[in-house]
Amino acid sequence: MSTLNSPTQLMNNGRFIIKVGPFAVRIQSEIESVQQSIIRLYCDYPQLPKDSFCDFYVRVFRPSGLRRFFRKQALFAFDQFVPFKPLPYSQAFPFFEWGLNWCISGYSHQYLIIHAAVVEKNSKALILPGSPGSGKSTLCASLINKGWRLLSDELTLIDCLTGNIVPVPRPVSLKNESIQLIADTYPNNEFSPVVNDTLKGSVSLMKPPTEAVSRANEIALPCLVVFPKFQQHIDMQLTPLPKAEAFMKLADLSFNYSVLGAEGFEVLAKLVERSRAYDFIYDGDFDQASACFEQLLDDVEHG
Repeated sequence: MSTLNSPTQLMNNGRFIIKVGPFAVRIQSEIESVQQSIIRLYCDYPQLPKDSFCDFYVRVFRPSGLRRFFRKQALFAFDQFVPFKPLPYSQAFPFFEWGLNWCISGYSHQYLIIHAAVVEKNSKALILPGSPGSGKSTLCASLINKGWRLLSDELTLIDCLTGNIVPVPRPVSLKNESIQLIADTYPNNEFSPVVNDTLKGSVSLMKPPTEAVSRANEIALPCLVVFPKFQQHIDMQLTPLPKAEAFMKLADLSFNYSVLGAEGFEVLAKLVERSRAYDFIYDGDFDQASACFEQLLDDVEHG
């Protein structure tokens, strides 16, 4: 396997296959912003031979007709299925990221999938579930700049057979004020161009660390579940959660809990049983947050 270390590998034909965590993804796009952003952010990912079996075949392309030229738009296709309405042409690369999230969360039922960032230290996973606006992606971006390994920014994959967390490291999605905050705090990172006026506001994606990509086959054990909430001008608060409450909150944030039925219940129950759960309010002090989580891990390992 090779990596996307040469722009001509993509620019020559606009299509290739890369390994993203446990998935082989065939990507095709003629749109330059998509090509350039993939070259920039996915250059460390293994590139597979063109005859490889693929879990997902996705395309981002321009509609036919006048929309190719006037008020240009972009479409996302999964196989031959176009599941979404077109978006403005400028949003083509975020559209690819959102579309791939949809593919994984909708068609990977060998995993229980939770809407959560997840990072790791010492083979122990810290799960950060949250709805949009909770600050989980900003906190995740900070933690991976402080030595935590990125497993995922958006989708926590729990293997239904083992209960372990399977990494699917991808670019970290940052929105609005978080973009400049992370860029200023950690200036050595690489970002996609900022896209404004999306349904989520302004969006940019941060390249995942090379180590996270190279270690994508290393599972982690669930250990901590922390529900973050960013709130300015308030002291950090860490509140233990009863397991029953943690279970219900995680079930609400799962993409396929109801699809898996009894199996989903059992997998989630085991996750909660083997993990400590907390509500966490923070004001953007990333040093304090990271130190808090490291102490929690230490307590678990010696408790």
